[in-house]
Amino acid sequence: MGLKLLKGSLLFLLLVVFGSVSAQTGDDSALIRRLADTILTDGKAYGNLGVLTKRVGARLSGSPGYYKAEKWGMAALNDAGASDVRLQECMVPHWVRGGKDEADWSTTTVGEGGPRSRAGSNQAGKVMDILALGNSVGTGAKGVFAPVVLIHDFDELERRKDELKGKIVFYNYKFNPFLIETFKAYGDAVRYRVFGASRAAKYGAVAVLVRTMGEGVDNNPHTGAMFYNDSFPKIPAAAVGLRDADALTEILERKGDGPVMVRMRTMAHMLPDTIAHNVIGEIRGSEFPDQYITVGGHLDSWDPAEGAQDDGAGCVQSIEVLRALQAIGYKPRHTIRVVLFANEENGGRGGQKYAAAAKEAGEKHILGLESDAGG
Repeated sequence: MGLKLLKGSLLFLLLVVFGSVSAQTGDDSALIRRLADTILTDGKAYGNLGVLTKRVGARLSGSPGYYKAEKWGMAALNDAGASDVRLQECMVPHWVRGGKDEADWSTTTVGEGGPRSRAGSNQAGKVMDILALGNSVGTGAKGVFAPVVLIHDFDELERRKDELKGKIVFYNYKFNPFLIETFKAYGDAVRYRVFGASRAAKYGAVAVLVRTMGEGVDNNPHTGAMFYNDSFPKIPAAAVGLRDADALTEILERKGDGPVMVRMRTMAHMLPDTIAHNVIGEIRGSEFPDQYITVGGHLDSWDPAEGAQDDGAGCVQSIEVLRALQAIGYKPRHTIRVVLFANEENGGRGGQKYAAAAKEAGEKHILGLESDAGG
């Protein structure tokens, strides 16, 4: 099924690009047929994706994996027949996880070293699956141990602001199940991941946990970018798996159990900005070489994942556009450029650099298409 989806979205991408470069003469349907045939019988996208995910793997901007991915991208573009394959330098954030993220909750008394169970308690030391959010600060080795407050949305946060000082805020905002297009549900919920820490810190919270951005049935937490408001303290922030989020919510909503304590430990930290690169290759246009049709995907992924859909698929589809046109001997009138962008996940610096450089050079782009919706 994955291969069929990748081929289907790739054919669509090729048709979009071909529709922009067609000379409006000759038998377009025959050329489209040849494009389809080379994808279906000799496509390289799925093989390229296998190398990117299994041999390169995780590739957060600034990490060793990202620089390995840059080399892979240059080699893949050269193999596809691109000309002028090059790196475009940009400065990117350099965030590191720093170690294993840990958390547990307990209806226990507070001890200096963490939770201490009451005799006979069956709610002591319940371990949770968490992942520190991208760009977040860590707790440090000592960790944070504090009462947790259940918050369902920002309106409730404002109503209960006087209760938050010294507490860990737990945002349990669920995906809207009535939105058939799940990305809209993600867009609705992601504000708690992105802005939740600073909004809680404003009222004295010491850390935040956020229900992970998903609606699956597993307990795998998803990291993702968050950003601080510099007007407020920077506090640790982590996503918590869906099953653990439901379990923690259940115990917090019970009456008479007393305070629920959470211990969390994350070692995340931000290093100074570092150098990374967009990877670029192209086919020069025969008639309008200084007019550009750009297709691309972002090369970076989050550190716990291999980024097959986000956005390995977008990268290999974009490279395959160039390879397929070369394979059938097509000579575009305009220059077709493939860009594998740096740092989409936690800063967008690669796209910003590409746009600024194109503007400075006076380049004319007649189409730009970034493929970041999976395969």
